[in-house]
Amino acid sequence: MADLVNSRTCETPACNKPAKLQCPSCIKLCIPGSYFCSQECFKGYWNEHKKQHKAAKTSGQNNSINTNSYTPWPDYMFSGKLRPWPQSPKRKIPDGIDKPEYWETGIPEFEMKSKQSTQIQCLSAKEIEKMRETCKLAREVLDIGAKAVKVGATTDEIDRVVHEACIERKCYPSPLNYHGFPKSCCTSINEVICHGIPDKRPLEDGDIVNLDITVFYNGYHGDLNETFFVGNVADEYKQLVKVTYECLMQAIDIVKPGVRYREVGNVIQKHAQAHGYSVVRSYCGHGINQLFHTAPSVPHYAKNKAIGIMKPGHTFTIEPMISQGTWRDETWPDQWTAVTQDGKRSAQFEQTLLVTETGCEILTIRPEENGAPHFLAQM
Repeated sequence: MADLVNSRTCETPACNKPAKLQCPSCIKLCIPGSYFCSQECFKGYWNEHKKQHKAAKTSGQNNSINTNSYTPWPDYMFSGKLRPWPQSPKRKIPDGIDKPEYWETGIPEFEMKSKQSTQIQCLSAKEIEKMRETCKLAREVLDIGAKAVKVGATTDEIDRVVHEACIERKCYPSPLNYHGFPKSCCTSINEVICHGIPDKRPLEDGDIVNLDITVFYNGYHGDLNETFFVGNVADEYKQLVKVTYECLMQAIDIVKPGVRYREVGNVIQKHAQAHGYSVVRSYCGHGINQLFHTAPSVPHYAKNKAIGIMKPGHTFTIEPMISQGTWRDETWPDQWTAVTQDGKRSAQFEQTLLVTETGCEILTIRPEENGAPHFLAQM
């Protein structure tokens, strides 16, 4: 799971101040965004802003292309063709599985407290071995889930496969009930950037789908994801996926002691832009250990202001999200599914890394075929 960058700005043109006030009419109409820094800005921009309300109320044709009769947000204006489908009930965790602090309440209190500090934890040799073991299991789970990705399979079925693979390994699927997330993995299709919720929609020939896996085992989390081809995928989407993977690997190549975390984004954006793609800014890589998300934050875009220098014993993720069109995103009314604002496709890859004395170790690397991702077999 990517970490959310808290960077909302006021909608009033040329204001650019941090914004926390959201238009109440937009909330009612399920219009994403619409944040303002103050009542004064809100009132001053009202005549222009209220046009969004009128557009939302008359946008029934925007939903007409959906053959699924499930319409939880009838007034929401989707940016692309994908639509939500019904979900199965939340899956249960049996006794005997080590569970994270939030498994019942949905609130990761220790993690939320840790975000008050930018201090990065250096793991001991014993802690590193625990991380290695957890990340190895996470990789096994993703590889099992990958076998379920095919035309006609639902992402809910993939979630079931992932959930059962976790339980078989005495792992807790970290996304389950994390801040209330209802499933055991994230499945992000086509224009979904990240945090897609598995549901009953069958995968279609030509889709691309990202499978994001995190497991909790023996007190530690391990996190990785890959983007997969479903059936016969158009060359333009294959190229997007290929370049996204290259962005990740080029970023990993610079990981070693003494490198500033902000340099990761410079490498990723340079390669993405060279191929005509954009880099999503709202979500970033993150520290990971006993906590699912912790310091450091690892933005994927250039000229960011990330804090911290890599040191031996640091464990963190790099997980670039690369889009065909705009880098801007919006979130469905489910408060999780992040999509491209223009409805064009986005791809993502992720690994959990350990900074060593001389470079880095990819803790979640695929052991088969020298670590090559699954999609390369279909190129």
